[in-house]
Amino acid sequence: MATDNKRPTIIDFVNTYAARFADLTFLREKVDGVWTETSFAATRERGRTLAAGFMSLGLGKGDKVALISEGRNEWIFCELGILHAGAVNVPLSFKLESDQDLLFRINHSDSRFVIASESQIAKVRRVIDRCPAVEKVIVIDDIDLQDKEMHLKDIYAMGEEFIKDRAAELEERIASVGPDDYANISYTSGTTADPKGILLTHRNYTANVEQCRSVVKIGEGWTMLIILPLDHCFAHVAGFYVMMSYGGSIATVPGGKNAVTMLKNIPIAINEVRPEVMLSVPALSRSFRKSFEGAIKKKGPKVEKLYEFGLKNAIAYNREYYNAGKPCWKLWWRKPVKSVIDKLVFSKIREGFGGRLKFFVGGGALLDIELQRYFCAIGMPIFQGYGLSEATPVICANSMGHARFGSSGRIVEPLDLKICDEDGNSLPVGETGEIVIRGENVMAGYWKNPESTAKTIVDGWLHTGDRGYLCKENPRYLYVTGRFKSLLISSDGEKYSPEGFEDSLADGSKYIEASVLYNNQSPYTVVLVVPNKPVLAETVQKQGLDPQSVEGRKAQLQILQDEVDSYRAGGRHAGLFPEKWLPAAIIVADTPFTEQNGMLNTTAKMVRGKVEKFYADRIEYAMTPDGKQLMNEKNIKSLE
Repeated sequence: MATDNKRPTIIDFVNTYAARFADLTFLREKVDGVWTETSFAATRERGRTLAAGFMSLGLGKGDKVALISEGRNEWIFCELGILHAGAVNVPLSFKLESDQDLLFRINHSDSRFVIASESQIAKVRRVIDRCPAVEKVIVIDDIDLQDKEMHLKDIYAMGEEFIKDRAAELEERIASVGPDDYANISYTSGTTADPKGILLTHRNYTANVEQCRSVVKIGEGWTMLIILPLDHCFAHVAGFYVMMSYGGSIATVPGGKNAVTMLKNIPIAINEVRPEVMLSVPALSRSFRKSFEGAIKKKGPKVEKLYEFGLKNAIAYNREYYNAGKPCWKLWWRKPVKSVIDKLVFSKIREGFGGRLKFFVGGGALLDIELQRYFCAIGMPIFQGYGLSEATPVICANSMGHARFGSSGRIVEPLDLKICDEDGNSLPVGETGEIVIRGENVMAGYWKNPESTAKTIVDGWLHTGDRGYLCKENPRYLYVTGRFKSLLISSDGEKYSPEGFEDSLADGSKYIEASVLYNNQSPYTVVLVVPNKPVLAETVQKQGLDPQSVEGRKAQLQILQDEVDSYRAGGRHAGLFPEKWLPAAIIVADTPFTEQNGMLNTTAKMVRGKVEKFYADRIEYAMTPDGKQLMNEKNIKSLE
């Protein structure tokens, strides 16, 4: 990083790149149906002006400001304004719906001010009378105000006046911000207890950007479309700050009145922005694949067969990505075939996706290897990464020219990483244990929670709670196998990570949207599946059955059973997962997993504890002789 400071603050970082790429476009946003552009220099000045405005309002160094808004330019300007004023941003998910969730975060963080967009202000208004520390609510959009509220445009005006009269005070405040000052309190989802506030410093952020640059390369002028919420530090680092360091630009998906509207805006934004890079999560990637294959099917059986042949050929040629096309003597003919089918079929898919996409960056849940193979085959590879908010967040990532299917990628540099057993002893390369890291990206701790901090950071080492192992052939590559908290435990004490099977079932079956394995020292393993009801209904209709008849529902249940059995001996997926852990009973979910019911988090990752709690009665029933039967009354009823 081009700075004299070896431990730069975010302010140092912004100054460096705003100067280097001053007139280049940094932010792209759709306003009133038109995509607007904001330069690097203008972005910096917006942040400085807001900082002055916040200071005029009385914001002091170290004060907390809660920010709740969909992804947009003003979100970014507000964060920069907060940080330039020496204050701390408390980003809140715009998907929070519960009053208690919002109340806890605002009050626990000691936020003096709340910034909210028009789409979020109603939530804030419901709880603000129970937030005694909050002095003002700042509304981003030009709407009618209530008590304790003011417009963001007025903060800009106050900032301009402050700079005219008291510019030296602003510069003094900016100069006072150091690398170890807090920049952010990022709250966990709080699935099993109260959310924890992750304290991230200025240096945590700039260090992780430097680390990301050791594994991911971006072309100057490339555009990234950010689908993920900006309140998550993955979008912060891998999106906002990494792209800034490469002179790239970022575009945000236009928001709407609700999450459904935003989802509808994603394909529109892709075609209009035509990004080179996208931040995504497995759930969205699966949706993209289903959309592609639906479009191919509509083109007729000839195109569908050519597509399927092309996929198989490209997957065979790509192998594990790092060894694509090798050995040349054996795979020589696959390359020209791959080129021809790519031109005839896959290029058309890519054109429908903007036509310029180089790769996805995958975050959130673990990405199924088959999904990785698929997107690489069609020429839009998804590069799995791994991290957690406590690590600001990136720990490793695959990238163009440096990837291994199934791995979470190369470990960033500089970073110390080891694999430990349950007693904290380092394990040899290739053995599975807990992933433990040490580096400048490790959080400062949990806000107001020294007990959890002490348990998580021991002698400077962050214990991630995730399981994994280092690649024997190249120990710089990390393989993540799952969360310790998600481990299944059999009656004999053996442990197993279920994520691989769950993702494979959801990715590999058009009849199953999601699945959860369960075994807590139980007599056998059960699987909870969320059925794709429209596809199931269509299939049994073709068999001449009424989907809502008892016979039709039983036929649908048999299809689900066949999909699960495909992993057993003789099935098309036989041998992928240990037979011992394959489910002996199926629970058909009657309620899908959503963010609204808490069974998905803000990055569309399944919240296992919430799912297990919601379906506790069904899991208990599945452990009975009646419940173990596929055609039980509860499963039949779930397909209504």
